[in-house]
Amino acid sequence: MYIPKNMLMDDVAVAAFIQQFSFAALVTSDLNISHLPFLFQPQEGENGVLYGHMARANGQHKMTSGGRVVVIFNGPHAYVSPTWYQNQPAVPTWNYAAVHCYGELELLDGEQTEQLMRDTVAQYEPSLLDNKTLMPDEYLEKMRQAIVGFKIVVDDIQAKEKLGQHRKLGDQQGVFAALKQSAHLDAKQLAQYMELRGIGLGEDNED
Repeated sequence: MYIPKNMLMDDVAVAAFIQQFSFAALVTSDLNISHLPFLFQPQEGENGVLYGHMARANGQHKMTSGGRVVVIFNGPHAYVSPTWYQNQPAVPTWNYAAVHCYGELELLDGEQTEQLMRDTVAQYEPSLLDNKTLMPDEYLEKMRQAIVGFKIVVDDIQAKEKLGQHRKLGDQQGVFAALKQSAHLDAKQLAQYMELRGIGLGEDNED
């Protein structure tokens, strides 16, 4: 991924990004793609470890064990009109944030997969862990037999935030105001993300 230096995300931002936008695309060398939820453990290994699972009926897992893969995490994105800039000439563009994680995929055993399922539920809805009425043990075991757990030891991360931070302050202010006032949900989400990150807002104290 092409990443200018002023659009590069640091390690702390990457970990937070993956946790927030954890539903991603797993791409294998045969160009097969699966859309899956992931858990990221940044403290494991040199660059962190991603954990995920897929349906056993999904043949992609047979092509991946021990192979190099990439996982693509997408954040908010939106069209940017040149009419929002103070400075001209200008052209339309698209602002976005994305993280690509590369590494080798390893399949998990049954016990590891069971723990992964517990960790995944704990991440999104921890109250379900003790709900034996909704998820009795026998049913959970049946469901576990239908999935394959895996981990990806990350060896490279490419992370980019193209949020207009390279534009002059007046242009940034115009874009942020237009996104925030837009009737389009994707534009509003991008504005919220920019505000959370403090990037592209047209403020003198931005890094």
